[in-house]
Amino acid sequence: MRLAKIDNLTTPLRHPLIVRECDTFLSRLRGLMFYKDLSHEEGILLMMPEDSIVSSSVHMFFMRFDIAVIWLNTESFVVDTVLAKRWRPAYFPRKPAKYVLEAHPGRLLDFHVGDKIAIQHE
Repeated sequence: MRLAKIDNLTTPLRHPLIVRECDTFLSRLRGLMFYKDLSHEEGILLMMPEDSIVSSSVHMFFMRFDIAVIWLNTESFVVDTVLAKRWRPAYFPRKPAKYVLEAHPGRLLDFHVGDKIAIQHE
């Protein structure tokens, strides 16, 4: 499991996120399923092979809590955000995305469409 540090270059974060990278089909499918909770400083980064609307969709099956979902394109610009509710089956970005950042719901306001995001692989 690789970790990455996420920061917002447009509006720097007080506390950057430390995320688990999910770059295989199974790790992306599992995502945060069955997690009991998620701290304010952690999340996951789903990494797709290419920009896509369908491939970067997220499902909320077996989720115990709501999450902030931030979609990034190949250039690491935010293309969409949403508060994903645990009772709703799926969410799709408005524009194609290569990366999907899933974080604590309280982090949703840290990211806005058009923001440039830094992903530092550790």
